[in-house]
Parts: sequence; structure tokens; C-alpha cells
Amino acid sequence: MKKRKIGLVPKLVLGILLGIIVGSFAPTGIIKIFMTFTSFVSAYISFIIPLMIIAFVTAGIGELKSGAGKLLGLTLSLAYGFTLISGTFSYTISRLVFPLFINGTTTEMVGNTHTAVVEPFFSIPLSPMVEVTGALVFSFIMGLGISALRGQERSHKIGEMMSDFFTGFQGIIHMVLSKTIIPLLPYYIAATFAYMSYTGDVWRILSIFWRVYLLIFAMHFMIILFQFSIAGVITKQRPWKFLRNQLPAWLTAVGTQSSATTIPVSVEAAKNNGVSKSIREFVVPLGATIHLSGSMISLTAFSTAILMMNQMDFSFKIILPFIAVLGISMVAAPGAPGGAVMSALPFLPLIGISSEGALASLMIALYLTQDSFGTACNVSGDNAIAIIVDRVKGRFGIFEEDEDQIEEAELV
Repeated sequence: MKKRKIGLVPKLVLGILLGIIVGSFAPTGIIKIFMTFTSFVSAYISFIIPLMIIAFVTAGIGELKSGAGKLLGLTLSLAYGFTLISGTFSYTISRLVFPLFINGTTTEMVGNTHTAVVEPFFSIPLSPMVEVTGALVFSFIMGLGISALRGQERSHKIGEMMSDFFTGFQGIIHMVLSKTIIPLLPYYIAATFAYMSYTGDVWRILSIFWRVYLLIFAMHFMIILFQFSIAGVITKQRPWKFLRNQLPAWLTAVGTQSSATTIPVSVEAAKNNGVSKSIREFVVPLGATIHLSGSMISLTAFSTAILMMNQMDFSFKIILPFIAVLGISMVAAPGAPGGAVMSALPFLPLIGISSEGALASLMIALYLTQDSFGTACNVSGDNAIAIIVDRVKGRFGIFEEDEDQIEEAELV
């Protein structure tokens, strides 16, 4: 008899509920123990994040085929463009709608509960080996260098050797995330919510964020409709056909919470949408790595809501750099559980939010509990990109032959 494993989302929900209950009755000494635990986990996450950026971003860029030329450039441009549009769209809608239920009275109620400050018994001085910005720049230098070396005949072996090294490093960091950080998250979230329950914040925060969730889900579907509408205009077909064919992949992504697992189903959906073999087998797996419209919508909305609740500056000039850098830093993040929100943490200071502490852990909890829908939005957009690339490939001289027809002819 196989034991049924409890998924991450149920564990997080259970952790939130237990944290709220325990925090409502626990004495200060117990809360101090929780704060000691959260301070250690926060330091550990901060230590791992730059390593995760180096591992995933370097390997992700290094695996790109430099020989694909125009196809790669077109796919990257569409993926990054859709991601930026999604973040800007999320911010615009959030700024218009959130003030309807996040107002001066709300922020005053939240702010008045921060009088009960509980410090940990002790903290462990664990600093990251490298700063996040340095890790990101290093990743781009190494990733682009590896991709270039692999495309050169003389240096191909060196490029492959370096690619294997960073792929192995990526595997180690993936194991660290899946074996240590992800299992710790439910306890980390439980301890954080216990503290918020102790201070009285939790009910006021949750009374706001259930509405934020509903808006995020609506924005996910709106951006999917927008992306397939663009594909429909370019192909001169109705987008409803594309959306219908995409449904199995969307459901798979919701159920598995994994863009990688959904790739075979997405490739089949692209085939049903008439995308040629060469394009779908290149664009769909690549899009699962670099296209993050759903993740961007969620992170932007949660960040804007937190800024509003704490009466901090949430102007577009503050949010735009955050959106732009996330579109780059989250490259290959879907390969790791919770990778998108982990990649976002070191850049929260860009908008005035600490990458550690209660607000950061709140961001993790809020994001992970809806991550499956963000993933479904991501993979749906991958297919829209594949349809667009397949339609315009002839204009760029890319894979002009339909390999499906060639394959059928060879079988005959």
C-alpha cells in the first residue's frame, strides 16, 4: 500500500491555520521560539537565493541554442514582452481596484497592531556568499558565454563542459530547495502566522487578501484571453479554438503545479492548434523556462497590495524596475518548486519591502497557495507564443518547411 502524500498547498494551508490558532493563545516565550526559528530560516533562504540565481539563470541561458538565431530572438522577445505587459497590466488593475477595499481605515487598523514586537532569543550570522546583483550579472556573463562557446566549432567541447558543470550545480540547488527549503516552508509560514496572530494582524490581512486572490484569478484569465486573441488576429482564426485545445494543458498545470511536467501536454495542444513540429518542439519547452506572465501578475498584485496596506510608495516608477528585473531574474525559476517567488525575494527592497521578515514570508505564503493557477497561466501563454512564432516564421526565414508534412511523406 502506497502512502498518500500531502501536497505542498494543503500543508501551507494547514500551517496557516495552525499558526493562527497557536498564536491566538501562545505565551510570549513560545512566540520568541517561533521568531528564533523564522530568523534562522530567513537567513538560510537569503544565503541560498544568490546560489539559486547563479545555478538556474546560468544553466537556463547556457542551454539556449545560439544557432537558432532569429527564432530564439523572436521567442525571447515575445516571452519577455508578454511578461512585462502582464506585470504592467496587473499593476494598473491593482491600482484601480485595490483602493476600493484597501483604504486609510484599513491601513490604520493594520498599522495599529505593530506595537507588540517580539525579538528572537538569538540569531545566527549567516550572510550570502555573493550579493544578488552580482549573482545576476555573473549568471548572464557565464550563461551567454557558455551559449556562445557551444555554438563555436573550436570551443564546443569547452562550452559543453561548462554547461554540464552548471547543469550539475543546478541539480544540486534544486535538491537543496526540494529537500530543505520547501519542506521547511509550512513550518516557517506557520511560525510567521502565529506571530501575526499574536500581534493581531492576521485577520485584518486575510480580510483583504481573499479579495486580492479573486482579482488575481480574474487577471490570469484575462491575460490568457489577450494572448490568444493576439494569436488569433495574426493567424486570422478565432481564439476560442486555441483556448479549447489549451484546456487539457491548463488543467494539467493546475493539477501538477509544474510547467516542466505540463510540457508534453502543451506540445500536443500546440499540435492541435496547427503549430508545426519544429516550432512547437522548440518554443514550448523554451517558453516553460522564460515566459512567466502568470507569475508576474501574482507577484505584482501581492506586492502592490502589501505596499498599499503599509502606506508605502506604490507609484509606477517604483514598480516598473521591479517588474523589469523580475522578468529576467525568474528565468528558469519554474524549474524549482516555488522558484518564482524565491527569485523575487532579493528584489523586494527595490520597492521598499524587506527580503526577510513577516512581509517576505507573507509574500511566500500568498504566492505558493495560488502557484498552480499562475503556472497554468504561464504554460497557456507558451502556446500563444508558439502560434505567433509559427505564423511569422516565414518572414524571418525560419524553418520554412513544414516538418509534419515531411515526416508524413517519409512514412508513406
